[in-house]
Amino acid sequence: MDKNTIIGLLLITAIIIGFTIYNKPDRERIEAERQRRDSIAQADAARTTTDILPTTVPDTSGEAVMKQGSNLEDFFSAGQALQTLVPDSLSSPADSPQGQQAAPKTEETVILENEKVRLVLNTMGGRIQSVQLKNQFRYTGDSLYLFENKDESRFNLDLFNRNSVRLSTEQELFTPIRSADGKSVIMRLQSSSEQYIDFVYTLPADEYMMDFDIRVVGMRNGLHPESLTNFRMNWEQKVRQQEKGRQFEERFSRIHYKYDRQNVDKMSESRNDRKEFSEPMKWFAFKDQYFTAIVVGEKPFSNTILTSDMLKDSNYTKSYKAEVWVPGEISDDSDLISAGFKYYFGPVHYNTLKAYDKDVSNGARLELEEIVYLGYRWLSWVNKWLVIPVFNFFLSLGWGMGLIILILTLMVKLIISPLTYKSFISSAKMRVLRPQIQEIEKKYPGKEQDMMMKRQQATMELYNKVGVSPMSGCLPMLIQMPVLLALFFFFPSAIELRQQGFLWADDLSTYDSLISWSGNIPLVTRFLGNHISIFCLLMTVVNVIYTKYNMTSMDTGQQTLPGMKHMPIFMSVFMFFFLNNYPAGLNYYYFLSTLFTIVHTFLMKQFINEDKILAQLEENKKKPKKKSGFMARLAEAQKMQEKQAREQAKANAKRNYRG
Repeated sequence: MDKNTIIGLLLITAIIIGFTIYNKPDRERIEAERQRRDSIAQADAARTTTDILPTTVPDTSGEAVMKQGSNLEDFFSAGQALQTLVPDSLSSPADSPQGQQAAPKTEETVILENEKVRLVLNTMGGRIQSVQLKNQFRYTGDSLYLFENKDESRFNLDLFNRNSVRLSTEQELFTPIRSADGKSVIMRLQSSSEQYIDFVYTLPADEYMMDFDIRVVGMRNGLHPESLTNFRMNWEQKVRQQEKGRQFEERFSRIHYKYDRQNVDKMSESRNDRKEFSEPMKWFAFKDQYFTAIVVGEKPFSNTILTSDMLKDSNYTKSYKAEVWVPGEISDDSDLISAGFKYYFGPVHYNTLKAYDKDVSNGARLELEEIVYLGYRWLSWVNKWLVIPVFNFFLSLGWGMGLIILILTLMVKLIISPLTYKSFISSAKMRVLRPQIQEIEKKYPGKEQDMMMKRQQATMELYNKVGVSPMSGCLPMLIQMPVLLALFFFFPSAIELRQQGFLWADDLSTYDSLISWSGNIPLVTRFLGNHISIFCLLMTVVNVIYTKYNMTSMDTGQQTLPGMKHMPIFMSVFMFFFLNNYPAGLNYYYFLSTLFTIVHTFLMKQFINEDKILAQLEENKKKPKKKSGFMARLAEAQKMQEKQAREQAKANAKRNYRG
């Protein structure tokens, strides 16, 4: 080690020691930090004592009330009193002239409802205890609740005063203040007429969306600086099993979220998932298959932590948790800190959710309808612009769901019929050339590579002479695939099918279980569940019959690999195991679609004269034919393969001769 290196190390060491001594806290700062930690520990101890108190505080227990009151006094005592009254429209006749409310002694509930939603608010925590969706029912026939009791949901707002004392609202008793029109309820946590916290719930008529406002009055100078700018809120919910098909319900239950002015994204539905977001978030949704609870920020949430856990409980499918920081707004002319957002408690219905963006500019759109899963982004446009408008039109006519699916299937078949016709003509051309293909097979027999290449080259030359392209039948099928795939995603997400019966199926949104059993049958239960869907079985039988008929009538004479000959039938049977748990409406659609395809094929076979097709192809042989780009490239590739095969054969012969 040279002299300069030693001097450099000594200088660095001296700088570090000097910086440490300079930044060492003085005795006053150490004592202040110790007092702050002690106050936090005392507050947590007091919170633990409060948590073990019974939910209902007896009237005779003055000591219990005093403990709770002293806790509020500890928190509010850091605030500077500044009287701010709530609007007259939300004041209660029971208010005293000074706005002072009588201190609550026991928890109670308040009903807030309209034509669509019934909410039960609990004064313990001032939170929403229960949400019932009217005119909706579980698969058991019971009324449908998103959540109903304290064990199924949790709401908590955390505030800190300048002494770092924490107020957790979920363990505090609020006082309800009902509006005269019955559309609003204030839950008030009050220390005095000048210091209180309000939770304001406003539910418009005939709406699933409601307003929720937080108002902190008289605490502007007493709250911790962080609580002035952001309120920390916790929202948790257990997702009830609402549908008969639990497996499918779990697959479509997930948390969705939207960054501010960006796209909608989702968390995993098949495993436990947890994500932390520092980017501003506009909303998040706790979704099951057909219903959801959405929290939409008036201002984007500054920080968000979302958690989704799978549950094995027979009554619940998932457990969702959200910890968010809600931006607060400080009023300029009063001692009021406020924050607000909206709750949506309702169905996952595309048009209902999309209506909230009516007359809204692109940048400010909520795009709540994106939680309706309609397939991949490149595919969902078919459902959005074609399937859903047509489906809703027939629904508006008051027709039965079985008839609507039948008409929808027929319309899809009519739309893609030109493509189907073109594919059938292409297959017919290949079929009438079968005798000539068989002659080529006889001329170049065997499985040697040289013979196989000559056979392929001769076949391609025949196709070129008569003007037939092997790809002409595949392209129409590929073009119609987006429509067929879009319907595969549409039916499991269409809430319109929910609890709509047809024939033996009492609910087209889930599997029809006319044949079912209990217990576990090895392999069978694993792949089928404990039922057989009749619509799925009918679809499979018809599909196997059509596939077998199609394989016979569409035989072009070309050789295929031994295992590929029966692959279409195997795939038809495989689809039975795959679709047995899918909605009966989807299997009913596939059943109808296959029947229409059989009828269409039969009619085309009756009206298309294959002798005329063959005569036209023979006439094409007499015309000078220029190879298409595809055929020219294919012929060139075959020549290159032949050349490489010959060179390889010569090289092998030389090696064998030398050996």
